[in-house]
Amino acid sequence: MEKIDATKLPKNIEAEQALIGTLLINNKAYEKIADLLKSAYFADSTHQKIYDAMSKLLNREHTADIITLKNYFEQEGTLDQVGGFPYLVKLAESASPLTNVEYYAQFIYDKYLRRELINTGYEIVNDALEENLDISAEEQISQAEKALYSLADRGDNQGGFMDFQSALNSSLSYIEKAYQKEGRISGIPTGLVQLDYKIGGLNDSDLIIIAGRPGMGKTALATNIAYNVAEFLSRDKDTPADKKGVAFFSLEMSADELASRVLSTATQTSSHKMRTGDLQESEFTRIAAAVRELETIPLYIDDTPGISINAIRSRARRLKRSKGLGLVVIDYIQLIGGTGDKKSEGNRVQEVSEISRGLKILAKELKIPVIALSQLNRSVESREDKQPQMSDLRESGSIEQDADIVMFVFRQNYYIHNSEPKRQENESEETFLKKHADWEIRDRQTANLAEVIIGKQRHGPTGTVKLYWNGEFTQFGNLAEDDRLPQKND
Repeated sequence: MEKIDATKLPKNIEAEQALIGTLLINNKAYEKIADLLKSAYFADSTHQKIYDAMSKLLNREHTADIITLKNYFEQEGTLDQVGGFPYLVKLAESASPLTNVEYYAQFIYDKYLRRELINTGYEIVNDALEENLDISAEEQISQAEKALYSLADRGDNQGGFMDFQSALNSSLSYIEKAYQKEGRISGIPTGLVQLDYKIGGLNDSDLIIIAGRPGMGKTALATNIAYNVAEFLSRDKDTPADKKGVAFFSLEMSADELASRVLSTATQTSSHKMRTGDLQESEFTRIAAAVRELETIPLYIDDTPGISINAIRSRARRLKRSKGLGLVVIDYIQLIGGTGDKKSEGNRVQEVSEISRGLKILAKELKIPVIALSQLNRSVESREDKQPQMSDLRESGSIEQDADIVMFVFRQNYYIHNSEPKRQENESEETFLKKHADWEIRDRQTANLAEVIIGKQRHGPTGTVKLYWNGEFTQFGNLAEDDRLPQKND
């Protein structure tokens, strides 16, 4: 491929001269652009050296004018490399008291981004032309996406301080939204009334961890919430277009298995009967009709095994831009692939910490809630009290620290049902029958009960929410007494 002609790359030397000249006669203007502009953003290498020297002097609280710069470059023996003293004088003379340094800085930065975009495109084309057998075309596409998203991240320069008045008004808007909503929740409703009331719904930028031992139903809970949210977002008129969608990264179950779970819940058809095909014609007709109704729900499933946190972030960004995204669900953290950082290679705890941090960054970056499932370690099984605790988080690292909400799925019936008493040697039949009858009562009383234990909530109280559980349809729902929330005058 023909080499890029550097003279044709986007740049504006006059703008660079005007900005540096303004800084030379007004050092205080540097404070307005210090966070935005780096020396590497200048197209002219001479301007890079001069701006870098000025930044060093000003950050040390020294004066940066043509005299101090002349002295600085003389001591380094590089004065000739920056055009000598006459060029410094020329820069100072090019300044105008009306120059808007913030506008010029943004203008210079925009030219830099365009040059980087051209260079990135050139590298992508060159890599593709090489046809390196060690790297597949799919891997090259992934690397290209990573490079472009990295450039997009650099282009996001809207950070910085927010004055307290703006912060207060932003807070008030959340409170007002919560007050005006039915049930007084500020976030997206999960469809589980008491859970919504306890956590205020799913709020933007929150990382929510759902943890539990195998068999507790954490995937079922996440699936129920994902479906409920997708359905809500599709019909809610107040939801902006770029938030009308749910991404479900299913690293354990295939997309069709996950879809079957949703169908089982939606049609109240046994998932076992659906898997074995043991269906009556009326049941199959009902399922087929449900498929036609559900296919418009904006729920997107990615079942790539071992997907990396970087791939999750790039695919979520792409989905938000193309179709809209209001929630990300990941099942589960421990199955996410390595970060590729050599520092953490071989250290799974550190790697999981980087993954959880990456998920929190994703939530903040896209301004959406992120739900991530997590396993618990085996210490739960060795305790008499099987209720999970924060310390049970497997490979926890910084999961607890990064999460805004940590909740545990717990079904006592799982342990009761699997502990059916057996008649002991020398035990009378009467004693055994009584013991077995007591077990049957406890098994029956807890069969459809589940608990979501909120072990951490950054913005609210901890506690336990009781839910209805139907294992046949892998469904969590509201208990009868939970159908109503306290009213404003309660």
